[in-house]
Amino acid sequence: MNSTASPYRIITVCTGNICRSPMAEFMLDDALRRAGLADRAEVDSAGTTNYEVGRPLDPRAARVLDAHGVPARRHVARKFRPEWFVERDLILALDVDHYGHLRELAPAGTEHKVRMLREFDPAVAHLDHLDQGIEDPWFGDQSDFELTWELIDAAVPGIVEHVRAELSRRPPVYAGA
Repeated sequence: MNSTASPYRIITVCTGNICRSPMAEFMLDDALRRAGLADRAEVDSAGTTNYEVGRPLDPRAARVLDAHGVPARRHVARKFRPEWFVERDLILALDVDHYGHLRELAPAGTEHKVRMLREFDPAVAHLDHLDQGIEDPWFGDQSDFELTWELIDAAVPGIVEHVRAELSRRPPVYAGA
């Protein structure tokens, strides 16, 4: 009998999908791989708007990822699609406006999937969502992208542990005959 459980699916969401959300995608993907969860969890990203659809990762974001040794795959910005509320297990908003937008659009029964990325950072988990956002570095300089890295990085271990806990609740996967 061959049976494979579907992977735990995460999507990170910002405005245009060229800075924050792909940085979070690649950082989480790398952390899940290092945690031995790459075959059981998947990460992708999207934006809440059409502003940057079709564009690549911002070069400043790519430089920060590279400087920290996180591989960035080819990236093409895209807009969040409504069917992903059902298809994803965890929808991580990078700022409070994304959180509000996604919660407003979420079909009944899927709102719980929408979380602030920084809810998983123990230093700010107790704060109101209004205080958990990551400002758009696009308007700034390279130091703003480095700050974005730091804020995402602080939440990554908590997200990995959340994924590990969620996967432990799933039925076992059987492979072989």
